[in-house]
Amino acid sequence: MKFRSTRSNECVSPSYALLHGLAQDGGLYVPETFPENVLQYNKLAGKSYQEIAAIVLSYFFTNFTDEERKNMIASAYNSETFRDDRIVPLHSIDADVSVAELFHGRTLAFKDLALSLFPYLLTAAKKQEQEKRDILILTATSGDTGKAALEGFKDVEGTNIMVFYPSEGVSPMQKQQMQKQEGENVNVSAIYGNFDDAQSFLKRVFTNEEVNAYANDKGVLFSSANSINIGRLFPQVAYYVSTYVSLVDNGAIAEGEVFDVVVPTGNFGNILAGYFAKKMGVPIGKLICASNRNNVLTDFFATGVYNMNREFYTTDSPSMDILLSSNFERFLFYVAGEDAEKVAQWEKDLLETGRMAVSPQELASLSKEFEGGWIDDDETEAVINHVYNDFGYLLDPHTAVAYGVFMNRHKQGLDAGRHTVIMSTAHPYKFPPVICKALALQQQDDPFDMLLEIGSVTGMALPKPLADLRNKPVRFSQSIEKEQMKQAVLSFVDEISKKK
Repeated sequence: MKFRSTRSNECVSPSYALLHGLAQDGGLYVPETFPENVLQYNKLAGKSYQEIAAIVLSYFFTNFTDEERKNMIASAYNSETFRDDRIVPLHSIDADVSVAELFHGRTLAFKDLALSLFPYLLTAAKKQEQEKRDILILTATSGDTGKAALEGFKDVEGTNIMVFYPSEGVSPMQKQQMQKQEGENVNVSAIYGNFDDAQSFLKRVFTNEEVNAYANDKGVLFSSANSINIGRLFPQVAYYVSTYVSLVDNGAIAEGEVFDVVVPTGNFGNILAGYFAKKMGVPIGKLICASNRNNVLTDFFATGVYNMNREFYTTDSPSMDILLSSNFERFLFYVAGEDAEKVAQWEKDLLETGRMAVSPQELASLSKEFEGGWIDDDETEAVINHVYNDFGYLLDPHTAVAYGVFMNRHKQGLDAGRHTVIMSTAHPYKFPPVICKALALQQQDDPFDMLLEIGSVTGMALPKPLADLRNKPVRFSQSIEKEQMKQAVLSFVDEISKKK
C-alpha cells in the first residue's frame, strides 16, 4: 500500500506518511487504492478487539509484518492502557439505540484508541526510514487530543511533543490534565485564540521551508499527532468494525443488517473513520454528523456549501468548537471522485475566501451516506438530564450532542427504523461544570469538588486517572499570543538540540 496526497500525484510509503504527517503540497495522505468491501462478519466473529485491529490495519500499514503489527497492537491495547478488556464496550440504552463507549483509555477520551498505538507506529516508521533526527510532534488540541498525545508519547525515546490549546476553549479538567502532564520530553502551552488558530498555524509550520530548515539544522524533524496523520486516523477504523461485530454478537442486529451511526464531530477524523469502515464492508447506513452551535458541517450537508465566515462559539462541548475541520479534505477527495486538482482548488477557495461549494450532483451523492444535525448548549444539558433520569446513564456533553441529534431525527421519522449507535467520545467526569448544571447540582470553583458532588448523587466512581490528577503539581501554566507560537516552537527545538 502506498499513500498519495489529496492535492496532487505525490505518492509515498506508509512509513514516510507516518513520519511526516502532511504531504509536501499541504495535502493529506490517503490510500493510493482504497481496500473496498474486504471485511465480512464471518471472518471477524469471535475475535478480540486486538485481533480485529490487526485485520483492519493489515490493509493500510503493509510496510510492517503481521508479527510487527500484532506486537504493536498488543502493547497498545492491554490492561495497563485500557480499563475494560473489551476496549470498546457497548451499552444498550434501549432496543433501538446502543452507545459505543470509546473512553476507557488512559485519558478517558476516544483519542486514546489511536494515540495508544500511534507512538509504536511512528517509532517503527522512524527505524524503517533510517531517520536519525529527533521527532518533534506538534499538536493542536480542542481538549482531548492533547492529553492523549502527551500520554502516548511521554518519555518515548527519540521523540518530543509540544501541544497548543485555546486558553478559554477547554474544560477545567482537560486543562488540568494538560497542565499537570508528566514526562521529560513534553511541552504544553495555552494560546489566546481558538483551536482553528492553533491548527492553522501548525499546518503552516509543516510547509514552512525556513522553519523546517532551522529544525533540520538542529537535528529535529516535525511530525503531527493530529488526525491529519494516517497513524492517528486508520487505527480509528478498527472500533467501528469491532462495534459492528459486537452488535451482531449481542443480537442487536443480524449479520449484514444495516445500522446508522451518530458521531459528535469537530475535526472530522472520527466520522471519517466510520466512512472508511463502511467502504471496507461494514454495513453502516447513514453517518450522521452531530454538531454544536459551531454548525458549519450541518450547513454543508444541507446545502453543499462550507462557509467559515461566521461567528465562532465557545460551547459546553469544547472538542467540537471548530470551524475548519482538517479531515474534511480527505472526505472531499472522495466526493470529488479522487480528483486531486479539484480538491486543491476547493482548499484554495477555503483559504482565500473561507468558503467552498460542491455541485448539486456531488451533494446528492454524498447525501446518500451523510447527514448533519446540531443542538445548542441548553438542549445539550437537557439531553444529559433526560438520559440520566430516564435511563440512569450519564453522558458527557459531546455524546449528549450526538444523542440529541438522534432524538430529533427520531421524532421526525428520519431514522428509518434502523438500529442506531451513538459514538461516545469522552467520560462525563471530564466536564464537571456542564454535568453539574445539567443535573441541577451546585457548581464550585474546584472541579474535583464538583466531581465528588456528582459521584455522591450518581454513585459513579471517580476514575483513577482523574483521582490521581488532583494532587499532582501544575507544570505548564503559560499562555501566549497566537503570534508567539512560531517562536515557542523554535525555542523548544533549541531545548531538544541542547539535550543531545
